[in-house]
Amino acid sequence: MEILEILSWCCLLFTIWMFATGLSDLRRMISAGSTDNIQFLPFLSTALNNLGWLYYGHLRSDWTLMTVNSIGVTLQICYILVYLYFSNEKFQVLAKIIFASSVLATVYLYFTMMVSNLEIRLNQLGLLCSVFTISMYLSPLADLAKIIRTRSTKCLSFSLTVATILTSTSWTLYGLQFPDYYIVVPNVPGILTSLVRFWLFWRYSPGHDKYVYRPVQA
Repeated sequence: MEILEILSWCCLLFTIWMFATGLSDLRRMISAGSTDNIQFLPFLSTALNNLGWLYYGHLRSDWTLMTVNSIGVTLQICYILVYLYFSNEKFQVLAKIIFASSVLATVYLYFTMMVSNLEIRLNQLGLLCSVFTISMYLSPLADLAKIIRTRSTKCLSFSLTVATILTSTSWTLYGLQFPDYYIVVPNVPGILTSLVRFWLFWRYSPGHDKYVYRPVQA
């Protein structure tokens, strides 16, 4: 039980650190009064991911999942509201929010009205959350071709990479304690993609190419 409590606190602290890396974007938006060079979809997709895991944690009565994702979704909503306030394309941003909210409401109604068996609901929701989390962990590798072509990692965030590998490792070990493979499986890609990003930072560091590395928020 002591190991589980330690892992629970590690999950809590490291995940909040990972979510808090978005505060740098928040400061940039407020100081510049603009959303230039800041992407909106990561905020929205992370909020949806948090809500999914929050519901899963509620069904499992898991205070760690509920606490972490409650904090996470609160932060993402703050980022979304600030982005909406400073954006010059408010209609497009609102349209994305409405669409995501509609999808979320449809999924929630499906699980609450169509799936009455708790075990089946947990399995289907866990699978859905796992697939969504895996896709989020793999998304930074979409810039892999650009990084290799430019021999620069300026589109990656080193602090976010550190936070991601610590968070993914903590959740993997936490999920193995039950075991709950819906928690374990989606966090393994987080570890692997973080290792790839560490290799990219090493391979294209100032000592290996002519570009000067300046960590910025991904």
